[in-house]
Formats: sequence, structure tokens, C-alpha cells
Amino acid sequence: MDLRNRALERIADVLDERREDILDANSQDLRESKGKISDALYKRLELNDGKIDAMVNGVKSLIKLKDPLGETLYSMELDKGLELFQVTVPIGVIGAIFESRPDVVVQISTLCLKSGNAVILKGGSEARNTNRALFGMIKAATEEEGVPEDWIQLAETRDDVAQMLKLDEYINLLVPRGSGEFVRHIQENTRIPVLGHASGVCHVYVDAEADMDKALRIAYDSKCQYPAVCNAMETLLVDRKIAKKFLPLIWEQYKTAQVTAKGDEDAQKIIPDISKAAEADWSQEYNDLKLNIKIVDGVKEAVQRINKYGSGHTDAIVTENDDTARYFIDSTDSSSVMWNASTRFSDGFRYGLGAEVGISTNKIHARGPVGLGGLVIHKWILKGDGHVVADFERKKYTHKRLNKKWD
Repeated sequence: MDLRNRALERIADVLDERREDILDANSQDLRESKGKISDALYKRLELNDGKIDAMVNGVKSLIKLKDPLGETLYSMELDKGLELFQVTVPIGVIGAIFESRPDVVVQISTLCLKSGNAVILKGGSEARNTNRALFGMIKAATEEEGVPEDWIQLAETRDDVAQMLKLDEYINLLVPRGSGEFVRHIQENTRIPVLGHASGVCHVYVDAEADMDKALRIAYDSKCQYPAVCNAMETLLVDRKIAKKFLPLIWEQYKTAQVTAKGDEDAQKIIPDISKAAEADWSQEYNDLKLNIKIVDGVKEAVQRINKYGSGHTDAIVTENDDTARYFIDSTDSSSVMWNASTRFSDGFRYGLGAEVGISTNKIHARGPVGLGGLVIHKWILKGDGHVVADFERKKYTHKRLNKKWD
């Protein structure tokens, strides 16, 4: 634990000290990618002092978190002198494949370090120079502190990815981060377990009993604060009872932010300058200053639409009615559900997890922002004193719960 935390401290110091080197490498990537990638990917690729500060703070926050390894989850006496423990251990080797965002190099590597896992990183070619710079700093910093050599590796080519997908004997978990098409390609071409989400089709539902000021703030922040990420809102659902009052107000804010929208016929009647939404648009992830607007008849219809068109990522309700909120929370099948808060809060750092390797919409192992807890599994340890199963043909197990830790 002390070794891992010392290494994390050194990483934070190096990132802070060498921010000019990081920005220089990133500037080269930006120049080479200009006009060759989408605006959304370009925004994710770009680093600045604020993002480097966030990297450094994320690493420092990890240091303060409890050691996830060696925690006793369960202990039981099976017989006198025969004690069973369930203890957390690392998963093993994590393969992280991601696009554009070079800060992911720092997030994933430091989470793997804290949780005792080895990691193979494969970033997008558009971020090659930044990824190399960050990888080199992290590798050197950890080796200075005595972390075993080669715990972190950097892959760079498409052929590297193809080879990684075949390494089910050596890689224990793949974490892809990118477009829905990209994640599905990974899922369909490997036997390695995959943790992640295919898309981030997030909704905000403004209920008839919403506080108008809260609703305006949340609907704006969820779409406009950083539209290029998976937890940004893509569809705004508004209760019919307040649509004529709310929609003109939020549309004025959206227009100022240069948001464009599609909507149903009822929404078009209130906001004539939005275009008609096609069926496929309701499940579209824009990652841009675009959204869908739909007028619904109450919370039940809102939930039905979210469960039909959403991706199980993050969805929000704005309401002052506790019963309505509880219904929405209990019925919405998403990994994160917000009540009177922006969808943009769905994030490992904001959740106090230190950072995240990604956001999972899986329903096994880990769900939602995946921090340290999603990078450990457990093993069972049984300590006896010459015990054999044959003895229990004549005697009974005690099955007595213990308040005892494995050490």
C-alpha cells in the first residue's frame, strides 16, 4: 500500500512539473488532427492547464482512498479451527482501449496501480504524441519508487489491438472507451470479458411539479457544460402541463449556446425553429450541441421512453414531488439516476471514486462509474487444522459468522 501511494505521489508531482512537455506533445497531436477528426473527438483530444490540474487532483484523490486490496468481505467459522474468509484481490491484467482523450492514460493507469493490476493501454492514433509523453512519465515515476518493471505497457497500432483481443489467456478484462460502434467491435471480436458501455443516450425529464429555475439550470448544464462526453444529455423530456412555459425559456438559453434540436410535432408547435425528429433520432448519441425534445404525458411515459430509447447510462428527473421522483428512480433501468441534478455528475471523480476506468452499463461485476471497487475481485481463503470433509459425515458445520479479518 505504501509503495503504491508513494508511486502515485510521484506521478502527481511529475505531471505537475512537466505540464509544458505534456502541452507541447498535445499541440503536435492537435495540429496533425485538425480537420481529420470530428469536432467532438477534437475537443476530447485537447488538453489545457485546467485538464492537467484535473489529472493531478485525480491522482492525489486516489492516494487518500482506502486500500481496495486485502479487505475482508466475509468471515465464517465452519468448525472449530476451520475458518473461511472472502478477501479482495486484483483482477490481474487490464486491457484499456480508448479514443482521443489522452487524460484517460492517467486515469486508468493510476487506478490500476492503486488496485494492484497491470495494464496495457491503447489510445487513439490521433493522441499518439500525448499518450507517449504521459506513458513515459508514469512509467519512469513508478519505477523510481520501486514498482515492478513493465506493470504498464503502451500499444499503439491497430494490429496491436487485434493481437490484444486474442490474448484471453493473459488479459483478464478489457475496458473500451469510445463510440458505440467502436465498443461493439471490441465486444464482438474477443473472448475476453468486456466492461463498458456502447453509448451514452442520456435523458432529462422535467416533471409538471419541477422547480422552474432548477429545471432550467439542469437542462442547460446537462447539454451544454461539455456536450462531447457520454454523460451529456441527448433527449429532453418535458411534461405536457408545463411545456408551453418551460420550453420557450430553455430554448432561449440553448439558442445562445448555439444548440440545434429535433423534436416531436407537439414540441415543434411551441418551438417552430426545431426540425422533426425521426424514429432513429430518439436513440442517437450526438456528443455535440444537438438534442431531441419530446413532450410526454407524465412520469410513466417518460420512464417508458427512457427504457426504450436510452442506453442505461445516466438519466435525470427534475421534480419537487417525492413520490414522482421515487417512481422514476425505481423504474428507470439505468446505471445512474439523478434527482434534481445534472447528468454530468455521472463520473468517477465526482462520485469520489478518485477517477474511473470507464462507465459500465453491464449488470454484472460493476455498474456505473467504475473506480477502484470495479478493479478488484475476491478469493476465498479457508484456514484449517488438518480438517477433512469425511469428518463431516458424522458431525455438523457450525456456520458461525465471525467478526474477524484475514491478515
